[in-house]
Amino acid sequence: MDFRFKQCLIARSDLKISTGKLAAQISHAAVGAAEAARKTRRGWYKGWLVEGQKKVVLVARSLDELLKLEEKAKSMKLPTALIRDMGLTELPPDTVTALGIGPAPNELIDKVTSSLPLLK
Repeated sequence: MDFRFKQCLIARSDLKISTGKLAAQISHAAVGAAEAARKTRRGWYKGWLVEGQKKVVLVARSLDELLKLEEKAKSMKLPTALIRDMGLTELPPDTVTALGIGPAPNELIDKVTSSLPLLK
């Protein structure tokens, strides 16, 4: 199947957190970015839902890299969600952990994320 839309979820690889914590942070990014798209890019959101909600999970090497990705995505008017941890378990409050971009057309998201490695 050819997907026209996707959502990219980017986690920081420099944080030493448990697998469960990582999954929760990526989940927050997915929900937050999807809600942003639902509010601002309804056509993209609906197309993504119909196609099966393609998601790609990537990693950024640092906070600086993650913030630059957010800035570029915002400059392209892509839906984003930057996730800051509440600090209740493993991290200090307000630690930036993840970024969600999209759903949006593949070719637009690729302009922001194509150089990032997949989460392994």
